[in-house]
Amino acid sequence: MTRTPDQGASGDGTAAPARPQTSVDGRTPAQDPSRDLTGGGARPARRNPDADPDREQSRSAGSSLRFGYGTNGLADLRLDDALALLADLGYDGVGLTLDHMHLDPLAPDLAARTRRVAHRLDALGLGVTVETGARYVLDPRRKHGPSLLDADPDDRARRAGLLVQAVRVAADLGAHAVHCFSGVVPDGTDEDTAWKRLAETLTPVLDAATAAGIPLAVEPEPGHLLATLADFHHLRRTLGDPEPLGLTLDIGHCQCLEPLPPADCVRDAAPWLRHVQIEDMRRGVHEHLPFGDGEIDFPPVLAALAATGYQGLTVVELPRHSHAGPHFAARSLPFLRRAAASAAPHGDPSATPEGSRTP
Repeated sequence: MTRTPDQGASGDGTAAPARPQTSVDGRTPAQDPSRDLTGGGARPARRNPDADPDREQSRSAGSSLRFGYGTNGLADLRLDDALALLADLGYDGVGLTLDHMHLDPLAPDLAARTRRVAHRLDALGLGVTVETGARYVLDPRRKHGPSLLDADPDDRARRAGLLVQAVRVAADLGAHAVHCFSGVVPDGTDEDTAWKRLAETLTPVLDAATAAGIPLAVEPEPGHLLATLADFHHLRRTLGDPEPLGLTLDIGHCQCLEPLPPADCVRDAAPWLRHVQIEDMRRGVHEHLPFGDGEIDFPPVLAALAATGYQGLTVVELPRHSHAGPHFAARSLPFLRRAAASAAPHGDPSATPEGSRTP
């Protein structure tokens, strides 16, 4: 049996029945009495992100960037535990991938579960981007299937439905963007047909994004139809440059396959930036690496990003490191802050972060 997204996160507009107060992973106070649960009742007092001394230090060093960590790199943690971890480490936000273990977009009571997550994010002072790169959320046997490019129009509609659902969830969470990607060109499909399918299938998603006031940030993904910044601009022109269409820029992907260095990619992409993902990577190898294990020189990249005035999250993307997710989350933020501080006008240009690469 195929799974299809429920009605939007707001449902039919009727009030949900009263239920026991729970954390975002469904535990009740009796099961987890140590937590500040926010599943109902008065909205919690918002934690002031600027009260975090590490955040103050980063901002005082001249960095305007806001760093987050992706839940696809914390897949072995309950969502509530992942959010608490990131807040405790000093992150500014989270890249929330809708998946079976984290705010499942296909499970019952999505609207109520989304409200609980919104309260929890608010209480922890975390911003959020909604990401839609879960590998098997729609099809348990086909990675990232179905895609926006599939031959079967019903399959394409299922992917579009998930993205529309993600837009509604993002609106309810107060997210700054919804991330998506094109998918791989199916066997037997020529590129002209694939581009036509992509443009047609994204149209209702863009309509939903316009109505919700949420940018749809398409990510160039190595191996996909839309793989490069040039491909993004091709889609943008094909669709007539719709206002809600923006870009997810993955810094590692720039290193992997773009003709320009990552810092130049940031500058060129600036007018369309709606979401940023970051990790280390090597030229020609699409493998997301912890900082210091690849070839990227991060201070110029972060300086270029800060210079654009980008206000969204810059989210660490290590989906294959969930086995040690808390370790890499703890290690990544200090690295990024050192890189941002050394790139800032008042930083010490000689203070290159350990493990970063210079020309």
